[in-house]
Amino acid sequence: MKKRMLFLGCLAVFFFAPLCWAEDPTKEEPSITTMEEVVVTATKTKEKRKDIPNSVITMEAIDIQESSATGIGNLLANEPGIDWRTYGDYGGASQAFNIRGFGSDGTQVFINGVNINSASLGTADVNGIPLNAIERIEVVKGSGSLLYGTGAMGGTVSVITKRPKRDQPDFKASAGYGIQNTYHLAVEQGMFVFGDFGYFLTANRRETDGFRDNGDLTHNDVSLNLVFDKGDALDISLYGDYIDREFGMPGVKPPAGTQDFVVNGVKIYNSDSADLLDRHENEDGHLVLQVQSNPLEWLGLKLQSDYTNMESYDYNRFYDGIGLPGIKTWVTNEVSGVEGNVDIKPIKGMNFLMGVQYKDYDWENETVNLDNNGNDVIGSESATKAGLHTKAVFVEAQYRPSIYFKALAGIRHENHSMFGHENVSRFGVVVNPHETTVLKLSHGQHFKAPTPNDLFWPYEDWGFGMGISGNPDLKPETGWHSDVTLEQVLMDNKMFFTLSYFKWELKDKIRWVPDASYFYRPENLDKYEADGLEIGTKIGPFYNTSLALSYTYTDAVEQRPGGIDRRALYSPDNLFKANLTYYTGFGLTATATVRYTSDRPARYDNETDTEASKTLASYWTTDIKLEQRLFDHWIISLQGNNIFDEEYDTYATTFRDDNTGITTLEGYPGGGLSVFLSAAYEY
Repeated sequence: MKKRMLFLGCLAVFFFAPLCWAEDPTKEEPSITTMEEVVVTATKTKEKRKDIPNSVITMEAIDIQESSATGIGNLLANEPGIDWRTYGDYGGASQAFNIRGFGSDGTQVFINGVNINSASLGTADVNGIPLNAIERIEVVKGSGSLLYGTGAMGGTVSVITKRPKRDQPDFKASAGYGIQNTYHLAVEQGMFVFGDFGYFLTANRRETDGFRDNGDLTHNDVSLNLVFDKGDALDISLYGDYIDREFGMPGVKPPAGTQDFVVNGVKIYNSDSADLLDRHENEDGHLVLQVQSNPLEWLGLKLQSDYTNMESYDYNRFYDGIGLPGIKTWVTNEVSGVEGNVDIKPIKGMNFLMGVQYKDYDWENETVNLDNNGNDVIGSESATKAGLHTKAVFVEAQYRPSIYFKALAGIRHENHSMFGHENVSRFGVVVNPHETTVLKLSHGQHFKAPTPNDLFWPYEDWGFGMGISGNPDLKPETGWHSDVTLEQVLMDNKMFFTLSYFKWELKDKIRWVPDASYFYRPENLDKYEADGLEIGTKIGPFYNTSLALSYTYTDAVEQRPGGIDRRALYSPDNLFKANLTYYTGFGLTATATVRYTSDRPARYDNETDTEASKTLASYWTTDIKLEQRLFDHWIISLQGNNIFDEEYDTYATTFRDDNTGITTLEGYPGGGLSVFLSAAYEY
């Protein structure tokens, strides 16, 4: 009943809105992809899309505003080549990008040049990135290890935040409420204070009870971008952010009919959530200073220094049948780095980018065991600390001898304090037979260094020969990535079409495996490969309507010892997305987004099995958003996510019912129906 009343109330707002509508004289036109679009991430220099050998995806602030997305994850979900995954439907669920069949540790995510991937895990949880801070997103697919080092195998996601505008102060404040007792408060403000100095500030608070027991979230973030902008002569920016998230982790959903399980008067799980006591907190902070200058027409200079501090805390009380009542864990990552680039253009059509990088990693793991009452066990405290550092030099050369052809080549040498050095190269060719047609070819080597968790995780003896430990003898994962892309603009820039074929290979894949006694250690065991096809098109606006369609086919294969090939876990063969937006003359914008994800293998019982014992079913989701501008400065928005309340699972793991002693494989359910109504004031 509450859901129906909320729907009716929201629809009433939009029914009566035209009575007080006002056209927005400053409203941006919908973004259009053209060959002249400038992208920075692909080569670390400003390059037109037609000059980049990689397949790229771009999103502008207007795309974000009009979308029904609740975060950067479902904003990019099912775009060509992008599989967005989340560990269930709870508010703080980890969300990550998987590009072209690579795992999430094969994608590097940056905010204003600072890497936000967890050093200890290798993955980037994009759930905490606030949308209202973003000006532009660039996704560059294919190997990026030449410029970005470890982990940039499937692609690189670069988030560029908002900067102040000259002679135009920005201010926007919004508040909203939705089902699951969800509310969100946000503010953003930016301006040039005096001369060439300005700032842009954003802040957000979000709370939700979540879809399930112990699925709540409390989120706070703030970011500040200080700029000193004198154009090409000198541009200095100092960006910092802080994100604090406290949430429950309910785990998988137990089988229907599961009875409550209570130990010493404390409920461990129920039929809704496999874990009622697992609480988690993340505190992440990033700071990056960039100094850029083009003192001469043929010379560009850039210096970047950055610092990241990530603290993760987990309080988990559980019962596993052998008397282990719980544990508290703190993992801290501190990463500091510096990079300098020189871009030289000796003659027309040619440029050389030379760069040096240094990164220092400090990792600490602290644990305390809990007793049956959830209190610390005196004397059980342990701490493990470790440090890593890397040094790298790279050079990238580009040459365009004519308007019809361009070539790119580069090499990187990186020294790692644990495993020695790694050399990677990259080659690219761009053919422009016509000003609206581009053919791109790219081939690059890639690698991923073992993470501190892989190398240094402390020895834990769980008893009965069971336990866990890191492995300092691991090698890096290595391989290559190739693709061919055709891009075409038609109908006077009203239609953009892209078609890509890709193929990659990865060897020495790191996997945590148990021995006969279930003692887990990471090993360089597997070999992976994949090939696939990506198709995307953007059409419009025609008659106030724009349409975007994308389809991805991926054949990702795990190659086991002995010549066994099988589908890679959790990798869907088919992804589809359709996005339709309609603009009215009275300030109303309506957007509908439909996504399809095909089935995915979730478990193989044995190393030699080629048929999965558990497969996650395919599913469709549908999102909508209605946005009405009132009296020039007010915006009322209604959005619904998964409006048909489609049930689906994102991952799966075992669940033991201690009431019956039966162990089953259960899923992490995806998010159900969500409805959110918000109001904003801006000028």
